[in-house]
Amino acid sequence: MSVLDFLVQHVPEVAGPSQKRLAFKEKLKWTTVILVLFFTLSLVPLFGLGANALQRFEFISVILGASFGSILSLGIGPLVTASIVLQLLNGAGILKFDTTTPEGKKKFQGIQQLTSIAFIIFEAAIYVYMGGLAPAPDLIGTTLYTQLQLLLIVQLFLGGFLVMLMDQIVSKWGFGSGISLFIAAGVSQSIFIRGLSPLPSPTTPGIATGAIPALVQSLIAGDPQTAALMLAGVVATIVIFVIAVYLQAMKVEIPLSFGRVRGYGIRWPLNFVYTSNMPVILVSALLANMQLWGNLLQNWGYPIFGTFVNGQATSGLVLWLTPVNIVGNLIKGSLRLIDVGHAFVYITFLIIGAVVFSWFWVQTSGMDARSQAKQMLASGLQIPGFRRDERVLEKILDRYIGPLTVMGAISVGFLAGMADISGALTHGTSLLLTVMIVYRMYEDIARQHMMDMNPMMRKFMGGE
Repeated sequence: MSVLDFLVQHVPEVAGPSQKRLAFKEKLKWTTVILVLFFTLSLVPLFGLGANALQRFEFISVILGASFGSILSLGIGPLVTASIVLQLLNGAGILKFDTTTPEGKKKFQGIQQLTSIAFIIFEAAIYVYMGGLAPAPDLIGTTLYTQLQLLLIVQLFLGGFLVMLMDQIVSKWGFGSGISLFIAAGVSQSIFIRGLSPLPSPTTPGIATGAIPALVQSLIAGDPQTAALMLAGVVATIVIFVIAVYLQAMKVEIPLSFGRVRGYGIRWPLNFVYTSNMPVILVSALLANMQLWGNLLQNWGYPIFGTFVNGQATSGLVLWLTPVNIVGNLIKGSLRLIDVGHAFVYITFLIIGAVVFSWFWVQTSGMDARSQAKQMLASGLQIPGFRRDERVLEKILDRYIGPLTVMGAISVGFLAGMADISGALTHGTSLLLTVMIVYRMYEDIARQHMMDMNPMMRKFMGGE
């Protein structure tokens, strides 16, 4: 037995349920427990933390499901980064994973967990030693400073490890995935605060933090520019939300029939946003990591990705991959031609990234035409009027899955970019992710509830 096989077999993981189908109340209970635990842990501060240089990256923390300065400072970053690395290695053919067999699937999951743990340790060390999360500066050069650095790394590791376990609990015992749940929770909290909070803004104490209270205050005070900015943010958020819900509801339904039972059939739905939210999460994590790494490398004396001033990108690659508020600049009268070019580059990167990761995700997650054809045949289904053959099914499904993968990714990337440049209440990708996550979770909850209420429906949908 190799060292890798030994580690895969002994990597800590959450045991799944013994029964094939969990009750609706059971899934709801565990989802709620993990959500409460996530918010609670995000309030636990890191002991020994003196300077929190990462605090200014609020938009990144929302995407990563992190709370910089707390024990959950790493968020889902290591988990998503590990997924990106494995997908790239698998897509390039460097590593091959056979996820069609139980043994292969278990090995892949074990390697993914080991990679996640490695990135938890690595990112924790990077954050601390490069000054993102560091002890008090006046202790530099003392033994206590070194000890506090190690203590911070240990705390960050424990927080990252807990996030990994909580993700497994939600995936096996709750609704959806933990990664999606944490992102949706963080973004929802951010939208609520930025939209409705009446508390004074930290940057402008004379105006409320929430856009709607600030809009009312601006109108009363006779400040049309601020009112227009607040209104633009609210309108952009609502428009992007509605369009995202519409895209999620779009489906292509393929009629199928049971080969052994005549007169009975179902429709196999293929969503327009075929790959759902995972590729968007991967693109977001890539951008977030580039921002963080760029800032940390600059602090170390190597501004490879560009330069930052007070946490804001001022030059280099990171500047062009940072959104620019076109609508806000237009209202202020400060819109420049370079801003339009900047927005074009940013949206183009989001679209290309979404397409690439979507394609990789389809090929590695069992959503490709061949895997779907095998699943249909295993369920006793076939397309009416066509021969019951895997190759025939694969060819027909490929006509739909390929275009849906590309078109869905383009739509998602474009919509996320438009939300960013229009000044929505939260990061465009975060808003889009939340809509997708909540919509899918709603469908999952509704389906589970229906199966619990109707035993015949449960049998029809493959439940026990």
